[in-house]
Amino acid sequence: MFKLSENNTVVEISSKTISPSREDAKLLRPEVVDAKVYKLKSAFIKNSVFVTLSYIKYEEQIRPIEIFINSKDLTRAPEYVVLTRLISAIFRRSPNPLFILEELQGIFDPNGGSFKEGKYYHSFYAEIADVIESFFFDVGIMENPENTISTNVNMPVIKPMSQKHVSENASFKICPDCDSKTLKTESGCDSCMACGYSKCDK
Repeated sequence: MFKLSENNTVVEISSKTISPSREDAKLLRPEVVDAKVYKLKSAFIKNSVFVTLSYIKYEEQIRPIEIFINSKDLTRAPEYVVLTRLISAIFRRSPNPLFILEELQGIFDPNGGSFKEGKYYHSFYAEIADVIESFFFDVGIMENPENTISTNVNMPVIKPMSQKHVSENASFKICPDCDSKTLKTESGCDSCMACGYSKCDK
């Protein structure tokens, strides 16, 4: 038990003596918001995942405000709830929520990543980051580098690859073991980036 000396005094603090902090206007959610819905065919989840992202205009700036993730796979519903609440809190309170993209892309699946449409994803969370990035491009939060036209006339000259190299690695092939389009040809040997299948012509 803690004992006070005779020189100590106890001061009672009421809730009225603490000045309430003023709620930031950008944290207030309007009754009606604009939103976009994205259908995600994940390489890590069997059923399709629907990602809804909403945004508001605050002081002539477009800000994301919340995210919802839904799927028929109810076994991962608690995971979706935690993920959406954390990301939504970052959207509303962080002055620059773009860092969430790097954080999600840095999460690795313990079972390994996967190729999808020619792009390698470390985990399901990296796919969510890709959807959020597309949303940022679509609503104008971020500028899409593909839409930027360069006017620099002093661009470096890129030496074209040899015809043999282009013919071998122009596109991935279908793997006979896992049926994924992750089979590449290199030095006369076929190797799958997903399941590890390999075959060399003698």
